Amino acid sequence: MTSVYDFTATAIDGREQPLDAYRGQALLIVNTASKCGFTGQFAGLELLHEEFADKPFQVLGFPCNQFGAQEPGKAAEIASFCSSTYGVRFPMFDKIEVNGPHRHPLYDWLTSQKKGFLGTRDVKWNFTKFLTDKEGQVVARYAPQVEPEAIKADIEKLI
Repeated sequence: MTSVYDFTATAIDGREQPLDAYRGQALLIVNTASKCGFTGQFAGLELLHEEFADKPFQVLGFPCNQFGAQEPGKAAEIASFCSSTYGVRFPMFDKIEVNGPHRHPLYDWLTSQKKGFLGTRDVKWNFTKFLTDKEGQVVARYAPQVEPEAIKADIEKLI
């Protein structure tokens, strides 16, 4: 059976990062953008990262420029913005596509596991969130307007 741990992604610093490194942890996987109306959610995501730092949980951020060109920067610019503006310390990855023919394999799998509004597969906007359990299976998908704080109780059930 496929799990989130079967995928690899490029970290924001250019290293290939097997997601198997997070085996045994619940994950909140988010497609992010630096110039979006939801960008303030970086603060809430970092709070979750800090609050559960000693638990088997991790937030993973995947910048994406597919929605209104709201993530136009290069990896170094994105990393600098996230750390200097929101104090982001959770793992960030290089920019990916979450929809279409060049959809990253991780997102191909995530969107096949939990459909969105009206049963659609495509991610509709920045800050769509996928929660996986400690076995690497998708247990929930959250719309962009769902604030990170609202997911806290679901995370606590998994860890």
